[in-house]
Amino acid sequence: MSVAASPERVFAVLADPTSYPQWLIGASEIRDHDADWPAVGSKFHHLVGVKPFVLADSTEVIAVDRDRSLKLHVRARPFVSAIATFTITGGPGGSVVCIEEEPAERTVGNLVRPVLDPMIHVRNHRSLRRLAVLLDRDVRPASDRA
Repeated sequence: MSVAASPERVFAVLADPTSYPQWLIGASEIRDHDADWPAVGSKFHHLVGVKPFVLADSTEVIAVDRDRSLKLHVRARPFVSAIATFTITGGPGGSVVCIEEEPAERTVGNLVRPVLDPMIHVRNHRSLRRLAVLLDRDVRPASDRA
């Protein structure tokens, strides 16, 4: 998804766990996060779903390349354990942001993947559109935001 924000700005939003409910479909509330987020091994604790049907779990950073990529182990157990990789390319005038999501457990994941992949693709595309709107709203000069 193309966005009108630099890779640094995109990464700043991904590095802010409190932003996820604003753009990531399914994220309903961030309960807490480690002070060193997004350092490898750090976590944020979240609620996933729509109230009253929510699950409490966490997301952990697996790898980080500042302003380029963020790889997360996303959990909403017992149903979801996935690896989500955000990649960012571009320059000062804009960026391309991608999400690649795959099951953390290949054995079980490969069984449900044919059914879930189309839904995950749609959710991720819609989430990236919401992220683009959030970034556009945040990067415009204050005089243009009124």
